[in-house]
Amino acid sequence: MAKIRLHVRLPRAGPMAPAERCGLCRQTFFCGRGHVYSRKHQRQLKVALERLLPQVEAARKAVRAAQVERYVPEHERCCWCLCCSCEVRKHLSHGNLTVLHGGLLEHLASPEHKKATNRFWWENKAELQMKEKFLISPQDYARFKKSMVKGLDSYEEKEDEVIKEMAAQIREVEQSRQEVVRSVLEPQPVPDPEEGSSAPGSWKGTNSWLLFVFFSQVASISQQPSYLDLPPAPELDWMETGQPLTFIGHQDTPGVGNVHSGATPPWMAQDEEYSSGNQQIGPSYEEFLKEKEKQKLKKLPPDRVGANFDHSSSTGAGWLPSFGRVWNNGRRWQSRHQFKTEAAARNKQSHKEKRLMIS
Repeated sequence: MAKIRLHVRLPRAGPMAPAERCGLCRQTFFCGRGHVYSRKHQRQLKVALERLLPQVEAARKAVRAAQVERYVPEHERCCWCLCCSCEVRKHLSHGNLTVLHGGLLEHLASPEHKKATNRFWWENKAELQMKEKFLISPQDYARFKKSMVKGLDSYEEKEDEVIKEMAAQIREVEQSRQEVVRSVLEPQPVPDPEEGSSAPGSWKGTNSWLLFVFFSQVASISQQPSYLDLPPAPELDWMETGQPLTFIGHQDTPGVGNVHSGATPPWMAQDEEYSSGNQQIGPSYEEFLKEKEKQKLKKLPPDRVGANFDHSSSTGAGWLPSFGRVWNNGRRWQSRHQFKTEAAARNKQSHKEKRLMIS
């Protein structure tokens, strides 16, 4: 019976697609263009667009009514443009003024952003209905420029009003200050003491009365004779009879003096007990050595052998121990044999004593 052989040709494996990097998914894939249609890629694309969409919508609201504010460091914030893969300034600042969302609107209306958006939508297969939300037409940007001019004019008007209000306040304060100074410096009529202080129109305020009294006192003091022009008072004779006081004499100690006479102050004078210079200041050298030895002993373990031994105590010649052959001369095996012979002799002696006691 003849055998039938079947020849089956298998398709050859084609070349592997080159590795590509997806910035949205943050991974490398080898399936070619099929990756952009995958569920994971479309989900990452939707999340990234929804993250940028609120900022674009806030910028669109500023097209008709541009807001101008005073510059603060927070206006230097940037946002990430997903289509251009670059950072964009969110606000437009110049000097001390800032136009909110001006930088983002300028970028969205640029032709470079429009080209990058078309390429991004083609490469990632995003929804075509959402592409117009991330673009600003030239007409909208021109409308934004007009509203920006109006916003600058209104901001300048508000600043002028604020400056005028501050100037009015400054003028009021200055006017009130001048009135107070004028009321104090203008001359006031001298009141009649018979009429009393309650006469109408005699005084305009308490400050005028106080200034009048002060200047009158200064004038009276200036008219009085100076004490420097008076002749010196004559010295009184304390021993003269008829004086109610008694002179007890000067109390200066002879040979000592005081601070006023140029003598050495008592706190600068040297004491007698330290004047000789024989007394030593501080511990002696022997005490220093003893303290140094104590510090060395403190570092040793407290439970060591001989820690409590008093080296200053007097000991005799028989204080050494007599057990174990510790202090014998010679080798250790000689001490061991000697100990064994002495132990055997003691055992024999003890056996003899037991026998005598039994007999």
